[in-house]
Amino acid sequence: MDLDTPLQFVKGIGPARAEMLAAKGLETVTDLLYYAPFRYEDRSNSKSIAQLAPGEKAAITGWVASVHNTAFRRRSLGLFEAEFEDASGAALLARWFHGERYRDSLTPGTRAALFGKVELDRARGRRLMVQPEIEILTSEDSHEETLHSGRIVAVYEAAGKISTRVFRTLLDRILKSVSLPEDPLPESVRERLELPSLAHALRDVHAPPPDSNLDLLNAFRTPAQTRLIFDEFFWLECGLTLKKCRSRQVTGISFAINDRIREQIKKLLPFKPTHAQRRVMQEIAEDMKSPQPMNRLLQGDVGSGKTIVAAQAAVIAIENGYQVAVLAPTEILAKQHFGYLSRLMQKLGYTVASLTGSQTAREKQQIKRLIAENYIHVVVGTHALIQEDVSFAKLGLAIIDEQHRFGVRQRLELLRKGTSPDVLVMTATPIPRTLALTLYGDLDSSSIDELPPGRKPVTTRHVSSNAVEGVYSFLAQQVAAGRQAYIIYPLVEETETADDRKAAEKMYDHLARTVFPKLRVGLLHGKMSSDEKDAAMHKFQSGETNILVATTVVEVGVDVPNATVMVIEDAERFGLAQLHQLRGRVGRGAHQSYCILVTGKLNDVARERIRTLVESNDGFYIAEMDMKLRGPGEFFGTRQSGIPGLRMADLRRDSEILELARSEAERLVSSGDPEKIRAVNRYIQEHWQRRYGLVLVG
Repeated sequence: MDLDTPLQFVKGIGPARAEMLAAKGLETVTDLLYYAPFRYEDRSNSKSIAQLAPGEKAAITGWVASVHNTAFRRRSLGLFEAEFEDASGAALLARWFHGERYRDSLTPGTRAALFGKVELDRARGRRLMVQPEIEILTSEDSHEETLHSGRIVAVYEAAGKISTRVFRTLLDRILKSVSLPEDPLPESVRERLELPSLAHALRDVHAPPPDSNLDLLNAFRTPAQTRLIFDEFFWLECGLTLKKCRSRQVTGISFAINDRIREQIKKLLPFKPTHAQRRVMQEIAEDMKSPQPMNRLLQGDVGSGKTIVAAQAAVIAIENGYQVAVLAPTEILAKQHFGYLSRLMQKLGYTVASLTGSQTAREKQQIKRLIAENYIHVVVGTHALIQEDVSFAKLGLAIIDEQHRFGVRQRLELLRKGTSPDVLVMTATPIPRTLALTLYGDLDSSSIDELPPGRKPVTTRHVSSNAVEGVYSFLAQQVAAGRQAYIIYPLVEETETADDRKAAEKMYDHLARTVFPKLRVGLLHGKMSSDEKDAAMHKFQSGETNILVATTVVEVGVDVPNATVMVIEDAERFGLAQLHQLRGRVGRGAHQSYCILVTGKLNDVARERIRTLVESNDGFYIAEMDMKLRGPGEFFGTRQSGIPGLRMADLRRDSEILELARSEAERLVSSGDPEKIRAVNRYIQEHWQRRYGLVLVG
């Protein structure tokens, strides 16, 4: 057995268990070595049953003497009780609620180890453990026993039928049988940060020494845990830093910026830009003048004016004789950009076209021919833009909106349509700093952190669902004053289910017929045809519709300045970032706008989400809170976002270690030592490339 041995060939695993482990991403001995426990228990207080005292936490080993049949009226709780005895002759009652899973495994004579808090069952006058941790013992081997009790033990997340006990046994076997990997971390880094060796860290994480601090272990702050967390971030940041350096070595387009271009930009601007917009535009202009390709992330809250900044960058590219591609994740957003950019650009004499999946084959062919022959200055499109048969005459600038909704490959496919074009990635979903460092660490970052003048913060209110009539009354008053409103119904995950669509359609019917019979109510959901969606949006944008009932298809890209009320039904079913995006659909004009969150029963997390939104309009604060409440994997949805598969590191908990790892990675890569850089590059390729898919180094 060595580090690359497939797990099915490890003693105690075999094909069936290997399949369960593979479902967790565990395929080789190395994978299993890096499978970190999620918590630790101190089972060093191991006693006989006779020694147990009420109030203490302890571990015992005994056998099942009898199983108790519970009273019929309590079966709804799934109550299961078993009485244990040991060599001391004393008895202990163990009780589990919803413990049906133990009925088959805990039969008289079964040996087991229990760990929990000892109580006194006053009704029967005997010792009791409620909901104890339990492990069925299948071996009389004394070493096997000491692995699972009488010490601090690691607790692993089960994989199928593979329990934490099996993981403990397998890892003990592996740690004794294989030569642990050589330490790849540069010695200078390890000594400077006083980190233990890799072999030492791997051993201590799975089998903590007797003098380990349990609080530090469960906070993931022992030296061994810190070392493994640091490793994950360090190699990721090295890859991102190398990628960034490599992009700066590529020769791109050095765009000229002259007086004519400045005049064209002045003509383009429909209003005086904010200080933040001017600062960001200056950063982009400096990048575009540079001979290296621009790779910049432009963050800005909803309504902060990112598109006008992107339009100014487009003017620079066009005036230098190049074309601009704008890639959007949805047709609604693509059409929104197309309409806005067409209005801006036509006064400068530029040609703007759109290319989307819903166009006819003939329309697409015509647009593609005009792009290839350089008759189109700006093309706005969806995934249709990155099809193989789309060819640009001279692509100089790629603008990608809401990058997290695309895969990394799609971004690269667009870039291949030009020769090292400049790239501007935009997002209206503010990204927490730690997440930005792992998702976009290879990009330079700019933020528009102020709203255009005249915009008023949206007033947000929380209302219980039993008070929704008052919300409808307020909404009718706003419409009577000449305003418009959205009423949003929830959408689970990325695709609308039949129930979601039915709910929106059902409520649309109820609202149009019963609640607002004298108003014009429209409907918009994701399963409507493109033409139906366009018609619904056109009616709303033109003011023909007073109230738009919709699902989250309006989350991005819908801009109706006259809409001042956003009612979100069942708001507890949405994440914070999504609620903030929806709220951003109002407050886009000069009138005071309102967001009303209608909820049913709230759990603690949902209550915290709603409170955060009511108290703050700051997208960056909301993004941090969203990651804190839901975790980075849920922030965008891991499928689209390209978040690397971190084994032990946690972006919320370990932000300080991430910052440290980033600083050390930059120090190493900027040292200019070719031998060290080659070694780092090679190590990432061999050991981390599979998991860090977004780090395309080498």
